[in-house]
Amino acid sequence: MEQSFVFKFLGLTFDLSGIIGSTLMAAVVLFVCIWLSRKVEMKPNKKQNIMEYLIDFTDGIVKDNVSDVDARKHLSLYAFVLFIYIWFMNQLGLFLEVKAGDNIFVKSPTADPVTTMSFAMMTLLLSFTFGMQKFGTGGYWRNYAEPVSFLFPINMIEEVTNFLTLSLRLYGNIYAGEVLLTLIGNSFAPSFGVVTLVLAAPLAMIWQGFSVFIGSIQAYVFVTLSMVYVGKKVTKE
Repeated sequence: MEQSFVFKFLGLTFDLSGIIGSTLMAAVVLFVCIWLSRKVEMKPNKKQNIMEYLIDFTDGIVKDNVSDVDARKHLSLYAFVLFIYIWFMNQLGLFLEVKAGDNIFVKSPTADPVTTMSFAMMTLLLSFTFGMQKFGTGGYWRNYAEPVSFLFPINMIEEVTNFLTLSLRLYGNIYAGEVLLTLIGNSFAPSFGVVTLVLAAPLAMIWQGFSVFIGSIQAYVFVTLSMVYVGKKVTKE
């Protein structure tokens, strides 16, 4: 059974495949952003058009879901980086997977719930920060008990469910896609010799294309819901 290579350091357990994958994709995102934004001109070239489209696209997500102008100024860059970073991480395992024996060293980082929970926690912490800046600490916590006080525990439970659904939705979709590709390649393809081997090739390509689409949709959904959660914290109902 294939599994991620883990190691312990100072009493903590680390997943090497997640570290390698996320670091590799961070380098790719940095390279792509630098490459697309070089030689910026008044008359945009093709590369500049791509960068401006991505910025406008993510900025539109922020404007549609966050009404507070002060919060928008900080969230536009966060939404842009979050979208392209998650998008690249979603695609990594479809085209590159490094294994040694029963250990996987490179795969999609978002196929690990720890990675997606880390992104969800970042979003929730940002929403708490902007909410407290908007209403003050006391006013922020009072919003949980409005319009009636018994809603306070219900709203607190909602924070936990928001965290879980935001993270596990992304993880589940990416993990399921990689599992199915593994089943096609390792179980279905060699099951009945040449016949299934021939059938497995187009099936794998079709599923890869579909997984690219799903990975793109999930990056969009994650960023959109992140902005929805932040928008709720800076708006008094």
